[in-house]
Amino acid sequence: MSKSSRTLPKVAVLMGGPSAEREVSLSTGRECATALRDEGYQVTELDAGPDLAARLQADRPDVVFNALHGRWGEDGCVQGLLEWLGIPYTHSGVLASALAMDKQRAKSIYRAAGLPVVESGIYSKTEVMAGHVMAPPYVVKPNNEGSSVGVYLVNEVANGPPQLSADMPDEVMVESFAPGRELTTTVLGDKPLTVTDILTDGWYDYDAKYKPGGSRHVLPADVPEEIFALCLDYAVKAHDALGCRGISRTDFRWDEARGAEGLILLETNTQPGMTPTSLTPEQAEHCGMTFGQLCSWLVEDATCPR
Repeated sequence: MSKSSRTLPKVAVLMGGPSAEREVSLSTGRECATALRDEGYQVTELDAGPDLAARLQADRPDVVFNALHGRWGEDGCVQGLLEWLGIPYTHSGVLASALAMDKQRAKSIYRAAGLPVVESGIYSKTEVMAGHVMAPPYVVKPNNEGSSVGVYLVNEVANGPPQLSADMPDEVMVESFAPGRELTTTVLGDKPLTVTDILTDGWYDYDAKYKPGGSRHVLPADVPEEIFALCLDYAVKAHDALGCRGISRTDFRWDEARGAEGLILLETNTQPGMTPTSLTPEQAEHCGMTFGQLCSWLVEDATCPR
């Protein structure tokens, strides 16, 4: 889609939705809608609900900008709806979205691609609360949610297993805790952008990710050249192995004491946040791309099928 050769496409920004990450999605959607209007696009904002298909058919957008986060929005569900309706959309398609959202299946794909991951497994909530299912330290999280929603860190000094909240799913993923620094790399198209070192006072949880001052982002990350290059390489390999499109962001932990062997791939996010405190817009800006240009790039990259 060339902005210079034709009228700019009409864009519907999907946001909100019913997932646990609704508020983050609303923030992302508003930011992206404003940026796209500033770039000259005709934009409508759609809070995704049960009537989404009917609203899209009535609105008849040329492109859907997917600003949804969490279940239904980044797990292949809304992507399938858009494929059915034949509307070009941003970010990854059905299969890549579903695979990346399923953390355990994604780890299997990473292993097959030769990428470093920790030991992990799927266990029932009852099992996890009855006794340690692996030697601490380990992490318990929903297998198909993001943004550190419902994450439990069980330390080595823990006397007993974690008591999970009622809103945790019946099955959860348990993985060995990977110590070290939090690093992340965005892939745009087929190019890695840079590496960010995420500094927090404690666990990189929901508040650290999304509340102003919750974390400090150092970019480019002050790490050895070998580690920096490996993050870029692993992020592209993860993006390709999952079949991602458009944009993705892959997160790592790096144990400095172990050198290159201490770099572990955690997960790939096919719908990285686009809020004022988000990592991907910061990386794009560092590489010379404004927030508006980033949003515009995603719109111009939109296709159907994905």
